Amino acid sequence: MTDEQPDMKRLSGAFGPVAEAYDRGRPSYPADAVAWLLDGDAKIVLELGAGTGKLTRQLVDQGHAVFATEKDPAMLAVLREQVPEVSAKVADAEQIPANDRSVDVVVAAQAFHWFDHDLAVPEMARVLRPGGHVALVWNFFDKRIPWVRKLLDVMGEQMHTSGSQEVLADSDLFEGVEAKTFAFWQDVTRDTLVDIVASRSYIASLPAEEREAKLDAVRALYDDYGRGHDGMQLPYVVECFRAKVIDQRDEATEVATEPGSGASQEGPIVSDGTDTDMLLIDFR
Repeated sequence: MTDEQPDMKRLSGAFGPVAEAYDRGRPSYPADAVAWLLDGDAKIVLELGAGTGKLTRQLVDQGHAVFATEKDPAMLAVLREQVPEVSAKVADAEQIPANDRSVDVVVAAQAFHWFDHDLAVPEMARVLRPGGHVALVWNFFDKRIPWVRKLLDVMGEQMHTSGSQEVLADSDLFEGVEAKTFAFWQDVTRDTLVDIVASRSYIASLPAEEREAKLDAVRALYDDYGRGHDGMQLPYVVECFRAKVIDQRDEATEVATEPGSGASQEGPIVSDGTDTDMLLIDFR
């Protein structure tokens, strides 16, 4: 374990207490970016690290059948309120509660950098059908805007996400990684901006006095640059990546999964009684 991993593990547990602020403040994702990530018609999608459902809602609205997992119960509780029609379960990316070769797309929004890649990447490959792919997305503040750079200075921004998608490029489980960038602006008020900052893991994990000092500094920055009740716009760069799974099945596996062999893991774990594929996620 590297020196950075224990810190990442500590920070990854900071979101539960700020789940409501996260949901109020964090932006969603542009529809064209979501369409590119999914790459085509309606699919069966497994979302890992789904948080409060910022991407989940977009996936549902674009016609996909979505199963969501999130390891933090408080975050998942908000998701269930926001997107009640989605099947959702508390689960880790390192132990995905889904059948082998059962989903078309595995997607992670603002989350892949938190995973233990040695465990999660093989799990993602395991649950993907032949021809399926992983899709990763992050919203980043657009640093080209002067006031955004001031905001980052006030926050003491810590970048844990940069380059984590390279894990897929280095893996023998996935083909070459495709990348595409999008941009959008989020309308924010003073309170929205405070929620955005409060929901950052490295802010949420600070002692109470230090955290409030940071948030007071953000309020002061907004008062200098903002427009009162009219709000202002916060620019984002949306970095998107996708990589197709390489089918690892060999002849021995082919034999083992023939009808009657008793060794197939492609069958359902739990049936919802509505179709032959049945329910892909084990909610027992």
